[in-house]
Amino acid sequence: MSTQPTQRTVTYGRHHVLQTISVTTLDSSRDGYWVIRQKLKKATDTEFARATSYIHGGAWRDPTITATSFDTTESILRASPKTPISGVASISYRLSAHPNHPQDPTSTAPDEFRAAKHPDHIRDVEAALAFLQNTFGFGSRYILVGHSCGATLAFQAVMGAIVGHRENAFTDHGNAARPSFTIEPVSTSPAPLPPRLTAHPTAIVGVAGIYDLRRLRDAHPDIDAYREFIDGAFGADELLWDAVSPAQMVGSRGVEGGWKTGRLVVLAHSKDDELVDEGQLGSMREALRGWEAAEAQVPVQELTRRDRRVSVLPISGAHDESWLSGEELARAIEFSFEELRQMGLAP
Repeated sequence: MSTQPTQRTVTYGRHHVLQTISVTTLDSSRDGYWVIRQKLKKATDTEFARATSYIHGGAWRDPTITATSFDTTESILRASPKTPISGVASISYRLSAHPNHPQDPTSTAPDEFRAAKHPDHIRDVEAALAFLQNTFGFGSRYILVGHSCGATLAFQAVMGAIVGHRENAFTDHGNAARPSFTIEPVSTSPAPLPPRLTAHPTAIVGVAGIYDLRRLRDAHPDIDAYREFIDGAFGADELLWDAVSPAQMVGSRGVEGGWKTGRLVVLAHSKDDELVDEGQLGSMREALRGWEAAEAQVPVQELTRRDRRVSVLPISGAHDESWLSGEELARAIEFSFEELRQMGLAP
């Protein structure tokens, strides 16, 4: 994908300074075009457009980890002949409060104050994706990549319990084991945007992902920070933790029920990860078995094959090393393209 990039930062929301996307497109000689299977077509032809969208990690609260954390990986991908990517977008979203980065609510502007609570984070991600789809017209021909809690958000974007709406209530109604949800549109999107995504991604790549909130807390009982950042993002109700955990929700409420058109999942994890244990990988792999076994729902005129694939990719390095050096994160994305080629879905 070696080419001179055009980079810009765009705003997808009106409520916070973090509602921005760092977008890289090709040079002016190929402006408005996306790499496709055999030839080039304009971005308005959604059938074969190719783009990559990245969601950064940081435990839903770290203001030092931003959309720019993908810059090194992006540089590696641009120099690689293995990645037919015509656009890259790195999404920023509203963050929860961080004890090490306090803000004074009396002197901080409302659009700079970090106090997001679920579903604010996933609202922003879907609003950003809807903005990108409206602007570049790539439809479902994109790969959604997430690191750590960014991987949580990537899978939440296609979960049946969350897709296209948000949980804005979690009440008992006489049964503590059953959450109650109210459907509402994406209220943080600017007026021209649709209330939901027009199409879900072809593939999701989760790197060092958090997929089960309760299990993550239980795996680190002596470290208060795990409960603190989960509480900070989702509140103290552990039933809600389960309801938004991609590895906990299966069937119609999980990825299987929400991601009907999906084709590929890549789960990348390092045995040297000091923050997210390998149990997260195992639980997500197990949760995806029903999704993998079912055929994808795609238009008859597009493809004859409807198979799906879940691939586990061992990577190396500490938790943040994959994006700090960029090499392992880039390798995971390159691997996803290799898998898509084998499936007949990439040039």
